[in-house]
Amino acid sequence: MASVYDIIKGLNQAAANAHDGSHMGDYNADGDARSIGLKREEGDPLLDSRIMDGFKVRISGPKCIVTYQSEIPMKDFHNTKLHDEVEQIYADIIKFLKKEYKSITKESISLSPDGPCDMLVQNMSKMRTWVQCTKVYTIGGLKDVIATREPSTDKLQDGFRKFLDLSSDKKPKNVTRKND
Repeated sequence: MASVYDIIKGLNQAAANAHDGSHMGDYNADGDARSIGLKREEGDPLLDSRIMDGFKVRISGPKCIVTYQSEIPMKDFHNTKLHDEVEQIYADIIKFLKKEYKSITKESISLSPDGPCDMLVQNMSKMRTWVQCTKVYTIGGLKDVIATREPSTDKLQDGFRKFLDLSSDKKPKNVTRKND
């Protein structure tokens, strides 16, 4: 069983292996081509003009928050199945993260979605729009982690009260000031 640190380190390394150009073996240190399922994987990353998209992963307690951003043409903005396409991209990202995590740590990880993605679509120009999506997943192996929204308890309150009760209003012998 992996520790919390090992799980977080493995997830972060799996996300780092999804850099731009990772779909081509020539741009990776180990020479392996990695297909993520993003739109930017079409064409050469240095020579071709492509649609920019990507994702990032952050950990908050026992949750993994995956943020996806992309530029889309205006004709795709009016697509009624945009939400389904983004959900499919998230499925591809999670499949990639699980596969990379297993190749890095030699263990499997469980990422279960907490709900649908939260999507924000904004206009950049008359031709392009910007999509930002966030989806929260529960990490299966994190048992000892406390959720960040739970209230904290005051553990030091009693000890601090005892310390304050030890004080007195007596002046030490070396104080030579007149009464203040």
